[in-house]
Amino acid sequence: MPASPSGEKNEPGHADLLFRQLLAADGPAVIPAALTPRSTDAAALDVSVATVTELLAAYRTGTLTPSAVLAVLEPRWAADGPAPAAVLAAIAGIHLAATDSDARYRAGSNRPLEGIPFAVKDIIDVADTLVTAGSKQTGDRIAPADATVVTRLRAAGAIPVFMAATTEFACGAPDNGRYGPVPNPWDEERWTGGSSTGSAAALAAGLVPFALGSDTGGSIRVPSALCGLTGIKPTYGLVPRTGVASLSWTMDHVGPMARSAADLAALLPLMAGPDGLDPTAGTSVPDLTIDPAIVSGMRIGVPRGWFTERCDAAVLTAFDDALEVFRGLGAEIVAIEFDGLEAVHDESWNVFYGELASTQEANNDRRDLFDAGTNARLDCGFVPLAVDYLRALRRRPLVQQHILDRMDAARVDVLLTPGLGATAPRLDDLTMTVDGVVYNLHDVIPRNTRLWDYTGFPALMAPAGLAPDGLPVGIQLIARPWQDRLCLSAAIGFQAVTGHHRLLPDVATSWAPARPTA
Repeated sequence: MPASPSGEKNEPGHADLLFRQLLAADGPAVIPAALTPRSTDAAALDVSVATVTELLAAYRTGTLTPSAVLAVLEPRWAADGPAPAAVLAAIAGIHLAATDSDARYRAGSNRPLEGIPFAVKDIIDVADTLVTAGSKQTGDRIAPADATVVTRLRAAGAIPVFMAATTEFACGAPDNGRYGPVPNPWDEERWTGGSSTGSAAALAAGLVPFALGSDTGGSIRVPSALCGLTGIKPTYGLVPRTGVASLSWTMDHVGPMARSAADLAALLPLMAGPDGLDPTAGTSVPDLTIDPAIVSGMRIGVPRGWFTERCDAAVLTAFDDALEVFRGLGAEIVAIEFDGLEAVHDESWNVFYGELASTQEANNDRRDLFDAGTNARLDCGFVPLAVDYLRALRRRPLVQQHILDRMDAARVDVLLTPGLGATAPRLDDLTMTVDGVVYNLHDVIPRNTRLWDYTGFPALMAPAGLAPDGLPVGIQLIARPWQDRLCLSAAIGFQAVTGHHRLLPDVATSWAPARPTA
């Protein structure tokens, strides 16, 4: 980094300034019209794997009620259910909320998400509920109030039903010391991916139609890729973090995970906007109008190099197939490259480690209560010097501007990369295999995701099919800050002509509650 005096805009505050300027340039917010769900035959609808939009359609026609859906889903949350490790704590009042939603539909006063149940990652507060951040450090903590995002979803009629497992403080280590790991519903010998482990397992196994997650290095997108789901890490500051445990405050994002991009498009506008409490929130709401038709004529930038170097052939085949789908939809594929991404990746770790060590400094005299993975990351947090951390913050606005400049020069609307370089890691040795070469999972998982937490650009993960081992792989769409609508529009267009997001593990449809014995 150049010494001062320098003409470069490389103070940490320049990143905030750039985002404010981009939000102002994006124009006033346009409130998106409600998506029109496709016609749903409730008799043929499998409630356990239905999407948000399908359930809403069935509710509106009166062929299903929220209470009836709850009656189907609740047995799946039990200890003998299809994904028991995903479910941590029950949330009170769900039956009363469902009954109220039933009445609202009868009266024609239903709200946008009326009666849709959802799971909440265990770092996001739900009032009067056990919320532990997956740690022994927190004891039996009862959250004093709803997080802003939960308050907003409740106001839209959605019903939080249970707290979903996370890695400790969302750090991303698979072996949680308090609750244990969350196996992947596609293969119980594999990991679900972190840190939104329970949110992903609950979705894939048919426990809820959507879930809340958080993303600091890929924690929404990683489990989405490994479990065949669709999840979005919104623009940094689009969704307030009030009431969400902080891991790395300049990289933390909160967002939804679901079974389709259309569901995400219905959810995100109801979660977005400043709350007057989160100092990192944007000053207004950008245009979130969805238009899948814009894929025709869209210019999609495809960076290779860093993003494809550590990818298995099966991942690259699915990625190339996705490119052909977008070409078939009328998009133009444009080659684009970015400089110095390995160094940027290292800088992002310095931010992550430094801020983690800061947020957990008060627990240093109780390190024995942390699990091994969190302790290892805390050790890394105490190694870099203050200047290393501050250099990473100074570099951030330069990296953001570099990416914007390259996107502008190539005149691309979005970027498309492979999701993760391999299918889900093994739980027994925490490894992933890329073309026969075995890697520690941390050498593969964050390569394509962490950059977008560091820079704050919106990024969406969508299913792209199954690898030969029968496990899901994904693709990732990235847009300029505050242009989340482009990621969503492109993904909806892609999913309209593919069926990858409809693929679910057998346990999602084959599990049935055990019959009581005489």
